[in-house]
Amino acid sequence: MQNFLQVERSNPKKRQALERVKDYSEIYQPYSSDEATPQASRCVQCGDPYCHNKCPLHNFIPQWLKKVSEKDFRLAFELSHATSPFPEIMGRVCPQDRLCEGDCTLNDGYGAITIGAIETFISEKGMELGYKPKFATKSVGKSVAIVGSGPAGLSAATFLLREGFKVELFERQDRAGGLLTYGIPGFKLEKSVIERRLDQLTQAGLKLHLGKEIGKEMSFEKLLKGFDAIFLGIGATAPKKARISGEEAEGCYSAIDFLTAIQKRNFGVESSILLPELKGKSVVVVGGGDTAMDCVRTAIREGAEEVKILYRRDENNMPGSHKEYVNAKEEGVEFEFFAAPKQVILREGKATGIESYRTELCDMDEKGRQKCVVVEGSEFVVEADVIIFSLGFDPARPSFLEQHQIALHPWGGIIVDNSYETSLPNVFAGGDCYRGADLVVNAALDGREAAKAIIKKLLG
Repeated sequence: MQNFLQVERSNPKKRQALERVKDYSEIYQPYSSDEATPQASRCVQCGDPYCHNKCPLHNFIPQWLKKVSEKDFRLAFELSHATSPFPEIMGRVCPQDRLCEGDCTLNDGYGAITIGAIETFISEKGMELGYKPKFATKSVGKSVAIVGSGPAGLSAATFLLREGFKVELFERQDRAGGLLTYGIPGFKLEKSVIERRLDQLTQAGLKLHLGKEIGKEMSFEKLLKGFDAIFLGIGATAPKKARISGEEAEGCYSAIDFLTAIQKRNFGVESSILLPELKGKSVVVVGGGDTAMDCVRTAIREGAEEVKILYRRDENNMPGSHKEYVNAKEEGVEFEFFAAPKQVILREGKATGIESYRTELCDMDEKGRQKCVVVEGSEFVVEADVIIFSLGFDPARPSFLEQHQIALHPWGGIIVDNSYETSLPNVFAGGDCYRGADLVVNAALDGREAAKAIIKKLLG
């Protein structure tokens, strides 16, 4: 270990931009053993590891890095799975530059350990060698219903199955995975990766009910009567509005509708959303997070001639991962910073562009971030055939929440106590429906901790 003086940081190989924009396959090539081992050996094995502390899941990062450097791939696999429900997914979608790698000691002059790429390697190599996640073989005689199959729901299911619980999962879509399936494009997370993980869970005893929306195809009351506990992982799927004139016009889309319709098309499944023809068109995406990057990079793959992001702050203040910004620029996306939308320009009821204000940053707000203010009289217009709004999401509010008096925050999030239990006994919640739209890793954390709380309450 501690070979950082002899071995430089080396990122996974990336497919060339002109090649990768032709398809939806992942752009990063997984490490080989010969690549992962020396990269893992760069770790200095800090006594108080910042990477572990910054990781929401508190993964055993130094420990599994050491095992990779020693080529003990079985123990690395087990350590990686001990705290994480799906390490091969987290390695691909986590913003490591803002979390574990961002706090790596070697950032100061040497380059952080490539933690995310090694995390992905551990699972891929382990499964190649025939290793499998461990689950209980005996039932404890308790059952849990999980509503929603996104990262929070799948995480809860994983840790409950490990303890011998009977778990049934109810998903309103035709496929499980939530935003992992329909919100994150294949060039970041190929769907075969999710399907493989789902197969492992069903082999461990998970019973999936697809196309079952609670409150419609099945009543919430039936779950209350039929299970010892319920976990709600229903996400935040209501797009935030720009609250500007024309945003509902023809040619305007929400990010989630756009991404879901594209993925359903890629699956060969019909969608209720009419997809726009983007070939040769100009596309503007409003927003600066990872979902906005997913939209512009998707538009490029759909053949758009010009793709541009409008974002009200600058590059350094973008909430998304820096690597996604770099990838988008490599693929031909243009960025218009310091731009806040004023109104959609219409012609005969159809969007033809967006008028925006110039903005500037001034004093810090209460969170230590510079405030963004509009520069009066600075309006300008960007022409566009298609406008996609990626401004975040609000929690879903299915009718059964109100019907059963499950307490909510004024902004719509489900209120839970320190054990993730809602105001309705034995009903737990986690993920975006409790936090608001957030990172996959935080949803995975909520599912894990809620599962622990359910286990403790039902088994003592």
